[in-house]
Amino acid sequence: MRSGSDKDDIIYMREAIALAREAEDCGEVPVGCVIVRDGKILSRGRNAREKEKNALCHAEITAIDGACRALGGWRLTDCTLYVTLEPCPMCAGAIINARIKRVVFGAKDAAAGALGSVLDMRSYPTGPRPEVTSGVLADECAGLLRGFFAKRRAEE
Repeated sequence: MRSGSDKDDIIYMREAIALAREAEDCGEVPVGCVIVRDGKILSRGRNAREKEKNALCHAEITAIDGACRALGGWRLTDCTLYVTLEPCPMCAGAIINARIKRVVFGAKDAAAGALGSVLDMRSYPTGPRPEVTSGVLADECAGLLRGFFAKRRAEE
């Protein structure tokens, strides 16, 4: 059963895109994430690996941490996570462990996508399996990434 509407998905993905743009403005790979419960944004995250000098500072991990703090617990069972890029294996594992009900992402990640593109962490034999909706504002999300990496290559 799908929770949330297409209209809601677009609204919250636009919030994630705004965070991705903030990450890009700080020299980070432009990925943004929001976690929503009952129509309210609980937490926001954006890539911060360069700034924090920490491989764990992916947008999803930051947002999951914030949502756990906001709710006072690690189970995010009634939450939806919106992210501009398909989660990597680390982030997909965190999503599953946090028991997030639904994941909505924009662009697929052909290099490291772990919710269907390269592998599907939902097929792991234990744990809950979040519902996944892909391709929401995919062109805009992918365009941010393409532009970021094209600029980076031009600067090298």
